[in-house]
Amino acid sequence: MARMKFLCDSDRCIECNACVTACKNEHEVPWGINRRRVVTLNDGMPGEKSISMACMHCTDAPCAAVCPVDCFYTTADGVVLHSKELCIGCGYCFYACPFGAPQYPNTTNFGGRGKMDKCTFCAGGPEEDMTMVEYHGYGTNRLAEGKLPLCAEMCSTRALLAGDGDIIADIYKERVVRRGYGSGAWGWSTAYKNDRAV
Repeated sequence: MARMKFLCDSDRCIECNACVTACKNEHEVPWGINRRRVVTLNDGMPGEKSISMACMHCTDAPCAAVCPVDCFYTTADGVVLHSKELCIGCGYCFYACPFGAPQYPNTTNFGGRGKMDKCTFCAGGPEEDMTMVEYHGYGTNRLAEGKLPLCAEMCSTRALLAGDGDIIADIYKERVVRRGYGSGAWGWSTAYKNDRAV
């Protein structure tokens, strides 16, 4: 079975934020939450790079390792999801994640912030596929429809890639050979430690 992964080629990202907008609109993400965001490093200086960031659906997810109620689980496709029903909003996953993916939907006093929210790789949640309950809690389940995450499909420069990890790695390696260098696979080794290298 395919192991789903994200890769952002920072040499191609132009900081257009189409991925952010597509995710927010597709899933009706609550105000104050961005399941995906674009971060620019060295803004306005030589070596400036933009990176589209979200949950990388890690091989050995640190968020799952620290969750005291085991609300995180990994699907057969390797997508790391969580159950909002089980989540107690403690925030451990927020601190453990190297990508800053889990977020509180509200910004009130501690304990009143609610359940964590994060990127679902457009795979819905623990509820029955393609139901309104799943949609209202987790957003559209594009994987069940045989589609890839909308953020990657909307990327005009194809900087953001999503899908089978082996295919993604082959695409990136082909780009590296064509360019003659490859410094842009940000986050890959952190998220997918022992999986296929790019």
